[in-house]
Amino acid sequence: MSNSKQKSAFQSGIENISKLLIRFMLILIPIVFILNVSKHSTVTAFTFAVAIAICITPLLLPVILSSSLSKGAVRMSKKKTIVKKLDSIQSFGAINILCTDKTGTLTEDKIVLEKYLDIHGDEDFRILKHAFLNSYFQTGLRGNIDEAVVNRALQNGFSEYIEKYQLVDEIPFDFSRRRLSVIVTDGNKKQLITKGAVEEILNICTLVDYKGEVSPITREIKENIKQISKKLNQDGLRVIAVCQKNDIADISDFTVADEKNMVLLGFIGFLDPPKESAKSAIEKLNSAGIRVMVLTGDNLEVTKCICKKVGINSDTIIEGKQIEKLSDSGVLRLLKKSNIFVKLSPIQKARIVRLLHESNNIVGYMGDGINDAPSLINSDVGISVDTAVDIAKESADIILLEKDLHVLLDGVTERKKNFCQFNEIYKTFYKL
Repeated sequence: MSNSKQKSAFQSGIENISKLLIRFMLILIPIVFILNVSKHSTVTAFTFAVAIAICITPLLLPVILSSSLSKGAVRMSKKKTIVKKLDSIQSFGAINILCTDKTGTLTEDKIVLEKYLDIHGDEDFRILKHAFLNSYFQTGLRGNIDEAVVNRALQNGFSEYIEKYQLVDEIPFDFSRRRLSVIVTDGNKKQLITKGAVEEILNICTLVDYKGEVSPITREIKENIKQISKKLNQDGLRVIAVCQKNDIADISDFTVADEKNMVLLGFIGFLDPPKESAKSAIEKLNSAGIRVMVLTGDNLEVTKCICKKVGINSDTIIEGKQIEKLSDSGVLRLLKKSNIFVKLSPIQKARIVRLLHESNNIVGYMGDGINDAPSLINSDVGISVDTAVDIAKESADIILLEKDLHVLLDGVTERKKNFCQFNEIYKTFYKL
């Protein structure tokens, strides 16, 4: 991934003005010189031509811009908004499309594990145990979901498993598989435990475990599991499936290829309610001419539930697989029809942001995870929070000390103030 951020509309505008002034000077110097060389000496005519060219050039433009934007940055810092790049203030206020993830922006970002269910939708502590082993022993970046699993398990007295089990190996999460596996042992046997998106887990399972009895998975069982998962999603719960495999004693080097012929145990459901302030913020953003788009890796049903509650039109929702093989022109047509895109990979998110930018929009992107870095770079204004991962904060132009959509309304107001401030400073300097 390239860390070079594309030029914003503001930067391009300043660059175009500079080029225009340079062309104007190059044309004006010879014209003035030719008109005066017949009446004055060559040196005098040339000096006069250069002086005229310099006089029409706003030499104090950089100073005026820096002074205006710096004052804006100071005012925004009082509103819990840190400006990393001064010229991003102009673009921040000029945003006409805001792309954001669902979690933490539209929701409270306080994920709580609500349910741990077997394949028939009944509560089963064995599901919580296996999810806990997966979340606790994985060595990657522990996200909100893992924290919620670990917290709930420890509340239920599962701390004994920390000493009982040891990590043997792991197969890290990636956005194409959408699952994570750990291999643990209790000293007697090794066990491969995997958790991930329901569809992806179903694809690698050939057996199901119900109350300790293992049987082949059938089409009817799969459909029933999908229906239970869909119902939980419609209630606003994010669902993750859990499976395991025991016959791995002879395997020493584990790879993705070992995630097959697994035994489905059940699934866990997380609740992350929408923010009370999100609906009013979105209404005000829309009134200010800012279109809010949701780009998320989450599934359709749970995203639709949250978007309905916060007032985002969810009649048309596009999934990542629908745009995967489309040309850029095809994706642009879909971007005109929908404000919600689900089950997206980081590359698909970045592609959408790039296409919106290339369509002469001023695009803001709000994100705080590793997978958000490409989109933050592709946007006109990358917006993150102080609790974000380091790479997200490094890629962002604006850092929010509080994750709230209302600060974007402050950005629009700040832009108008900066424009007035720019005019005032410009007039003051040129009166001197």
